[in-house]
Amino acid sequence: MADVLVFVDHVDGAVRKPTLELLTLARRVGEPVAVVLGSGAAGAVGVLAGHGAVRVLTAEASEFAEFSVVPKVDALEAACGVVSPVAVLVPSSAEGKEVAARLAVRLGSGVITDAVDVEVGESGPVAVQSVFAASFTARSRVSRGVPVITVKPNSAPVEEAPAAGVVEELSVVFSAGASGTRVVSRTARESSGRPELTEAAIVVSGGRGVNGAENFAVIEALADSLGAAVGASRAAVDAGWYPHASQVGQTGKSVSPQLYIASGISGAIQHRAGMQTSKTIVAVNKDAEAPIFDLVDYGVVGDLFQVVPQLTEEIEARKG
Repeated sequence: MADVLVFVDHVDGAVRKPTLELLTLARRVGEPVAVVLGSGAAGAVGVLAGHGAVRVLTAEASEFAEFSVVPKVDALEAACGVVSPVAVLVPSSAEGKEVAARLAVRLGSGVITDAVDVEVGESGPVAVQSVFAASFTARSRVSRGVPVITVKPNSAPVEEAPAAGVVEELSVVFSAGASGTRVVSRTARESSGRPELTEAAIVVSGGRGVNGAENFAVIEALADSLGAAVGASRAAVDAGWYPHASQVGQTGKSVSPQLYIASGISGAIQHRAGMQTSKTIVAVNKDAEAPIFDLVDYGVVGDLFQVVPQLTEEIEARKG
């Protein structure tokens, strides 16, 4: 079988869930070869092998932490030279999309972003995308070169599949541009105890209808009862009711959970662009004509301050 490169997203060797999902997709079209860069790369090998990586290419140069993006592109380009993959899969984060785009330029090939599946095609891997507010499914392929595909989190199950996981040290020659942008400081994100927004299986979001920062406690209570992440619409963020890091939408984060609950969100296209690929969408809004109801699987026309607390109570009762 042909090899498929998988760019590993990890923190000091702790592999993040979207990468394990990529390994599941990679096995559908070939044999996964994982590329792990930076501090703690060796610590990721066991998990990667346990989820299907037949080979693990590692590089622990300091450049990956000291400089932004380009050293990782240099490494992936080197990995492509070693492996000659049929495709390169990258997590669809902000950094992942930049890495993918730069790599595609280097390889003289094409990039497909925000895929939700990868299939075997007659002329190579085919990327599946959910488009136009999830109204249509598009299948695309790169017509020249090695396809570089970014995949949204929660697009595939995490499946254990023990493989050899043969470790190989990747030799990387850094380009002149690798040191162009230096990372001068880092600030650790405060932990809320909730899942990361882009990786969460359930997201509960609040919008303009929440009517104040103090009222987001209602949204948080429902999220906590479900073990969910908390999101917010642009209107809520712009009003200062919730942090920008939690914004879902075209100018915020793109999410694709199994369940998305929108409370007090009208459903403007800017917001829909960030959550339209969610598997099941539920909306609570007192305006029966709100555009969000055109998108949902289940809709409740009502006051969120009555509906949401009742839902939270019912969930807690059933958990008990």
